[in-house]
Amino acid sequence: MIKVGIIGSGAMGTGIAQVAATAGHPVFLYDNNPDALSRARQSLEGVMQRLVEKGKLEAEAAEGILQRIGYVNNLYDFEEAGLAIEAIIEDLGVKKGVFEQLEDVVSEECTLASNTSSLSIASIAAACKKPERVLGIHFFNPAPLMKLVEVIPAIQTAPEVLNQSLGLIRSWGKTAVVAKDTPGFIVNRVARPFYGEALRILEEGLADTPTIDWAMTALGGFRMGPFTLMDYIGHDVNYTVTETVFQSFFYDPRYKPAFTQKRLVEAGYLGRKSGRGFYDYREGASNPEPKRDKKLGGQIVWRIVVMLINEAADALYWNIASRDDIDLAMTQGVNYPKGLLQWADEAGIAHCVDTMDRLYDEYREDRYRCSPLLRKMAKEGRGFYQG
Repeated sequence: MIKVGIIGSGAMGTGIAQVAATAGHPVFLYDNNPDALSRARQSLEGVMQRLVEKGKLEAEAAEGILQRIGYVNNLYDFEEAGLAIEAIIEDLGVKKGVFEQLEDVVSEECTLASNTSSLSIASIAAACKKPERVLGIHFFNPAPLMKLVEVIPAIQTAPEVLNQSLGLIRSWGKTAVVAKDTPGFIVNRVARPFYGEALRILEEGLADTPTIDWAMTALGGFRMGPFTLMDYIGHDVNYTVTETVFQSFFYDPRYKPAFTQKRLVEAGYLGRKSGRGFYDYREGASNPEPKRDKKLGGQIVWRIVVMLINEAADALYWNIASRDDIDLAMTQGVNYPKGLLQWADEAGIAHCVDTMDRLYDEYREDRYRCSPLLRKMAKEGRGFYQG
């Protein structure tokens, strides 16, 4: 079993440590903040205790997992690591600095991975003397529960490093999908309209937040509505990802952030963690009820879903990932009720194209341009899984 080093003992780093240790690997969890390491240890001990209490894990197995995790505040403890995963702040300069340090410590054979959700893997790899051993391994939060892992080779990544990493991640019981090194990879790119179009509908005054959330859950089959989900994620995090993707795509209007969300961030209304966001979570607060109008709700669902379908189709058109990996990513990474390309087939490709063209004719914004792949498929009368 190779030794796994993890940099950053926040929720994500701690979760990845649990996954690797559960798979039998000796793990070193590094943080330069002793208090953060102490919190990580307490958190993992609490998680193991709850799993034992619920009967999901034997006490002996839980103890074994905990014993395989070492808590370190010196990167030199990574000397024997076969894989090092960085899971720290989404700041390119900081990440590059860590990779430069790391390369001076680990062996020549050690694979270096970043858990970034939206930053360039090529840029991170460029900080290293051996960029061919660097790639992205993006887990979703909470890492022990979420099946999906996006594996992202940089243009410098050696094919054998990619293949070995895919095999390793799959041996951990995860569903690994391969994504091209482009902003947001699969999930954070394709999912942008789930938030962006919901915000657009709100800003236009077509429906309020509880009505849009009701439509997407009760009629659309999504586990959470977009505004509940944004409040759950935190607007500081969600807005930053949107802004990063927007800037990284050279200000493509499809990814344009919303002033409504920006103002929430500026006000400190970050969602659940601050007590206020789109909804009020403070004690005794009351929130408005949705308008349960099925006709309006159906229009809301289809407008958001067709924008998601269009984004998924474009991801396939630009070879960001395969058809199967795109649908897998959206069902297992963000728990969508079905794969978006499968959804397109069920709704009808021509119907998707007609809706996008209608939206474009109404707004005359590049935001609503139809994917060339959808248009071509409609002309040829074929689907993603049919014809």
